[in-house]
Amino acid sequence: MTTDVQIIHATPRRRTGRAVLGIFLLLLLLLVATIFAGLEFIRDIENRFPAPKDTQVFPTSRVVVDRSDRLLRPFTIANGRWRLPVEKADVDPHFLDMLIAYEDKRFFEHDGIDMLALLRAAGQFVTSGHIVSGASTLTMQVARLASEQQTRSPDGKLRQIAMARALEKQFSKDEILKIYLMLAPYGGNLEGIRAASLAYFGKEPKRLTVAEAALLVALPQSPEARRPDRDRAAARAARDRVLDRMELAGVIDGETAAAAKHERVPEARRAFPMLAAHLGQAALKAQPEVSVLKLTIDRELQASLETLARERIAALGPKLSAAIVVADHRSGNILASVGSAGLFEESRDGFVDMTRALRSPGSTLKPLIYGLAFEQGLAHPESLIEDRPTAFAGYAPTNFDGEYRGTVTIREALTQSLNVPAVVVLDAVGPARLVARLKRAAAHPMLPDLSAPGLAIGLGGVGLSLRDLVAVYGSIARGGTPLALHDGVGGKEPPVVDEGSPVLERSAAWYVADILADVPPPVNGSPGRIAYKTGTSYGYRDAWAIGFDGRYVVGVWIGRPDGTPVSGLSGLTSAAPVLFEAFDRIGPSRVPLLGPPPGTIEANTAELPPPLRRFRHPDSQVVARDTDPEIAFPMDGAAVDLGLAAGDPGPLVIKIRNGEPPFTFFANGVPIGRPPFARSETWQPDGAGFVTLSVVDATGRSDRITVFVE
Repeated sequence: MTTDVQIIHATPRRRTGRAVLGIFLLLLLLLVATIFAGLEFIRDIENRFPAPKDTQVFPTSRVVVDRSDRLLRPFTIANGRWRLPVEKADVDPHFLDMLIAYEDKRFFEHDGIDMLALLRAAGQFVTSGHIVSGASTLTMQVARLASEQQTRSPDGKLRQIAMARALEKQFSKDEILKIYLMLAPYGGNLEGIRAASLAYFGKEPKRLTVAEAALLVALPQSPEARRPDRDRAAARAARDRVLDRMELAGVIDGETAAAAKHERVPEARRAFPMLAAHLGQAALKAQPEVSVLKLTIDRELQASLETLARERIAALGPKLSAAIVVADHRSGNILASVGSAGLFEESRDGFVDMTRALRSPGSTLKPLIYGLAFEQGLAHPESLIEDRPTAFAGYAPTNFDGEYRGTVTIREALTQSLNVPAVVVLDAVGPARLVARLKRAAAHPMLPDLSAPGLAIGLGGVGLSLRDLVAVYGSIARGGTPLALHDGVGGKEPPVVDEGSPVLERSAAWYVADILADVPPPVNGSPGRIAYKTGTSYGYRDAWAIGFDGRYVVGVWIGRPDGTPVSGLSGLTSAAPVLFEAFDRIGPSRVPLLGPPPGTIEANTAELPPPLRRFRHPDSQVVARDTDPEIAFPMDGAAVDLGLAAGDPGPLVIKIRNGEPPFTFFANGVPIGRPPFARSETWQPDGAGFVTLSVVDATGRSDRITVFVE
């Protein structure tokens, strides 16, 4: 029996395949052997390239933060780069998931070198003849960023691997991730995810959209070529590739990826925040060694009031600036400090912090003057006082409008901001006492040429800052207890105040607050919501408005930093509207003012004890007066056109200065009126011609003039 033997010969194609496979396996074995030999070499040089001892060796931008650790202003590091401090907890978890999945999916498993990725990359290189994918781990990228050395050469790559292994020994995975989040390049002078998120999206990386996270994952691979502010198309393409990879990896679903691809890519960098710039600069100088400078500022309120200052000043005119201070008078914490209408507004000297500049306070000290009179038992808000021409050893104050109101109550004198009654009361309580109480309120009054305080300080003849006035009014709002303002500059604890030395006694402070709550509001305000006072310095150089409710005290200054007079500038029309809007931006509801303390007298003038019904100077000889009554209007010999010829005549108004009320008015010897307190009277003549007008005061002194009415 014959057996057929079939001989199968290998074809040339199969022999070639087996040869290639053999060569590939040989090369792979050689590659593995080389890698392990390289690892031995790496172990030998690790000690020559040790890792940093802690993450603090990487300099980061110094930052100013608010009371809730929200960013107010960052500063660049020495080489002009933005590298903001960041923690893993400060970054959106979706970004971290995408970063790990895209860059180093075995990050939490390897010891700095991903052998599987290294073998995969080597095999791809052998089969294709060029690099298909990299094998660089996040730790290796951190090593490259930390050393700032090129790693394209074999020697450079070995150095990178050596430092990566050293980093893994020195730091935890979260610490390595933190270093990457700080150092990753994002184009230009941007380093780290926090700087990139602020520059490209205008927000912290705590809450990122999927599209934003994908873009921030893609940029560090080629930061200059993919910068969205230079090449939006390249940035979009890189972002979309990340989204596709994340969909394949199961990190996001297809619907989410598709939606993210439709999200707009930013086309320009945003400016970094620069809130409370003057205060931040002061904090930087006060603690040059501190990287995170915390202030008492509230970020949202600060931003809102800076916008308010810019908008209001733009409407008021060129070269003007504004300053606003908001404090919680319960704690003393400054919640907003706007030093100017714009830091870089050169025409407005925006670099000058006008919250600290010494200026004339105008009429803003009048509440404290009257408070001292209440405290000393010299007056009550309903006490009567004379508003008439008065001289003090050559000093003769006049009212803002040049008019006199005659007999008024203290309440009316303060709400109408009359000058003469305020100076009369200041002369009674003493200018030195006023200055001493300002100092109790932690204010720093500056007198001209270090001279002794005089009566002129009551109308603005003293240097005070906006902060000083906020401290004074905050003390009144607290029932007279001194207010120590605190902003966090220097990292100091809030100063301790001596509550045993009040600025005003409680009842006196309440009287003042009660009167200020009656001051008529500006056109944009509602009456009774806040207690406030305005002031305008001599020559229309400074406009002030200071006010408070049961929790907050706000001060506003408007003027030119160089002290140039501004026609039409006034506290009521310029500063008060800003004050009321600032309160609106704090919140729509107001905290009620303190209630009256025990011992407070709530009564009208007639119900007051006799000594309080009328203010009387303790030393009547101190106030020199022209005591004889004088007809101030019309002038003697004047012709007064009353419209008699037109058939529609108006009354003749007669005004008196000096003398003691009540006054009896006469026309041609016939009595025409005797008002109890007023210093004016009206009379309707029968026809044109000469008229003799006369007046007799309560003491029998008189004056007489002759006028021609027509």
